Amino acid sequence: MGSIVPASGMGVARRGSRYAGRALARIDSQTEIGLAEIESKTELQVAKVAALGYVGKRALIEVAGLSNLEQRLTAIDPTSIGRYQSIVDIVAIEAAGVVSDTVRRVSR
Repeated sequence: MGSIVPASGMGVARRGSRYAGRALARIDSQTEIGLAEIESKTELQVAKVAALGYVGKRALIEVAGLSNLEQRLTAIDPTSIGRYQSIVDIVAIEAAGVVSDTVRRVSR
């Protein structure tokens, strides 16, 4: 009869097993939440980079188009080169300002 285990010992083992199971479930849940937070922050950073890239590309394309137009108009009327250059320079400076403002706004 020495091999019979008292019933009260089994209850303690089961209680401990349930406690361990709940603890593991909590850890798993916390891990999932932590990973979701990291993924969310990562997606936000990627969106910021994409926005900055888009604004920068558009500014470059617009300024390049104006520079091209400036060259064509200068070929037609070389006496107005100073005015053409001034206009393109002003637009380029303002475009750079827009890109800079975008960087500040998006980085917040």
